[in-house]
Amino acid sequence: MTGLEQFAAPGAQWWRSAVIYQIYPRSFADSTGSGVGDLPGITSRLAALEELGVDAIWLSPFMTSPQKDAGYDVADYRDVDPLFGTLDDFDAMLAEAHARGIRVIVDLVPNHSSDRHPWFQQALAAGPGSPERARYIFRDGRGENGDLPPNNWESVFGGGMWERVVEADGTPGQWYLHIFDVTQPDFDWTNPEVRAEFRSVLRFWLDRGVDGFRVDVAHGMIKTDGLPDYMPPVEADSMGGGEADVPYWGQDGVHDIYRDWHRVLAEYDGDRALCGEAWLPTLKQTALWVRPDEMHQTFNFPYMMTAWDAASIRDVIRESLAEFGAVGAPSTWVLSNHDVVRHATRLAVTVENPQGDGLGPLSAGKPDPAVGLSRARAATAVMLALPGSSYLYQGEELGLPEAMEIPDDLRQDPTWFRSQGERYGRDGCRVPIPWEADAPAYGFNDTGASWLPQPEEWARFARDAETADAASTLHLYRTLLRLRRERALGVGSLVWEDRGEEAIAFRRGDLHVVANLGAEPIELGDVTFLTQSEPFEGTALPTDTAAWFVTD
Repeated sequence: MTGLEQFAAPGAQWWRSAVIYQIYPRSFADSTGSGVGDLPGITSRLAALEELGVDAIWLSPFMTSPQKDAGYDVADYRDVDPLFGTLDDFDAMLAEAHARGIRVIVDLVPNHSSDRHPWFQQALAAGPGSPERARYIFRDGRGENGDLPPNNWESVFGGGMWERVVEADGTPGQWYLHIFDVTQPDFDWTNPEVRAEFRSVLRFWLDRGVDGFRVDVAHGMIKTDGLPDYMPPVEADSMGGGEADVPYWGQDGVHDIYRDWHRVLAEYDGDRALCGEAWLPTLKQTALWVRPDEMHQTFNFPYMMTAWDAASIRDVIRESLAEFGAVGAPSTWVLSNHDVVRHATRLAVTVENPQGDGLGPLSAGKPDPAVGLSRARAATAVMLALPGSSYLYQGEELGLPEAMEIPDDLRQDPTWFRSQGERYGRDGCRVPIPWEADAPAYGFNDTGASWLPQPEEWARFARDAETADAASTLHLYRTLLRLRRERALGVGSLVWEDRGEEAIAFRRGDLHVVANLGAEPIELGDVTFLTQSEPFEGTALPTDTAAWFVTD
C-alpha cells in the first residue's frame, strides 16, 4: 500500500493516535544557502522524518508575509512567501510527504493578518464607517479628541494593544486592535465577510491535498462585546493559560466558527483534521474545543507547562484523559514547540519562567544541561507511552537545548523589541537545527549562513553524529516511536501502578512504564527492558530516568 492509498481509506481517524512533528520552516533546512529554511529544504529531508517514524508533519507559516513575526503576519493566505519557495514547491513537498506515508498539516493564522494584507490597506484608505474597516476592529479613541486608546488592554508582545492611524487627510484618526504586534491587526470575526473569506482559504489548501490545519490563537478570535477595560494580574500568562474571564481569550463565540470549519473539512475525504492552539485556564475548558462537531484536537498546554514533579504530572495526565475522554476526543501531549523554552532546558530551570519570556545570557535560574537532557529524555519516554496523539518539535529528537547565548543585536523576536529587552522571547527555541557535525551551518545549508546564530555546541547534536551513537537521543526517539507503533500505544487506556510518590508508573497491556523523578533509585525487580531513557546497569531505576519493560 502506498502512502497516498492509505490516506484514501475513510474512517481511520488517524489524528486520534498520530505522532505529529512540527517543522519551523525557516529553521529546518535551507536549500538556497540564504540562511533561511525553505520548502525544497523540507522536501530534501523528509527521508529522515520517515526514518524517525512520525505520522504527520505540521508546518509553521510559510504563506506570503513581511515576516515581522516570523510568518505569523500573513499578507496572502493563498500563496507561498518567496522566502520559502513557490506553490509548486509546496505541491512537490506535499506529494513527497504523502508518498512516504506522512500527512501534512499547515498553520492557519485567522485571528489577525499582516498590516500589508490588501484588506488592511483598503481599510486604511477607506476611512471610518466603511465596509473595508468593518473587516478589522477599528474604534474611535477615548478622551476629548480621541487621543486615548479605546481601552487599556496590553499586547501579548508588550506595550498597548491599540494603534492609532493617520487618516487620508493627514489627521489623527481611529485606533485598531492588535493582540500581538502593531503589524498584526485583528480581524473582526463578527463580520460575515471575514468568515466567508476563511472558508475559502480552507478550501484552497484542502483542494491542494493538505490533511489538516493547526489553528493559531484559536481562543482569541472573538472579543467580549463592548471591549471592556481589563488588566491581567502581574503573574498571569500572556496567552491566557492561567486566568478565567479574559475579554479577548476563550469567548463562547469561537465555537460557532469551528463548527462551521468542521463542516467544511467534512466535505473532503481522508479524515482532515483541525488542531487548535487554545491557551485556557483549565483542561475542562480546553476540552470544549474538541467536542464532536468542533475541532479534532487541541494542544494540551497544561501538560506541557507542568513542572518536573511526579504528583503534578500524574494529576495532569489523569485529568487530561478524563476531560478529553468525556467529550469523545483524544488527549494530545506536547513538551516543546516554537513558542516555549525547549524542554531539554525548561525542565531543569530553577526559577519561574513564564511562557514567552525565554532565556538569555542574563537570565536567572539557568539549568544544569545534563540534568535538563536527562529529564527531557525521561519525559518523552512517558509521553510517547500515553494514549492519544503526541506532538514533537523539530530538534527535540536530537536533545537540543534552548540556545541562550544569542547576542542582543542578533535577536529577531518582536517580544524582545516591544518589551525593551526585558523579555528574551522565543528566539532560543527557533535556531536552525544541525544535520551534519562538520558541514557549514551544521548541514542546515552549504554556505554557513543562518538567520539566527547556531551555538558551537550544535556539532555534538548533529543528526549524523547521533546516528553513529547508540546511546543518543535520536536513537532513543526512534526506539520509542517504533515500539509505540508496534504496540499501538496511541489507542486504548492505561492502568496506574504504585511505584512510590516520586514515580510516574503505569501499564499498557504487558508493557510497564516507570519514570523516577525522585532523588533515590527505584528497584524494579525481575524485568526485561525494552528501552531506557538513559542506559543503566541492573534493575534499580536511577533518578531522572524512565524505562519501558515487561516482567519476567
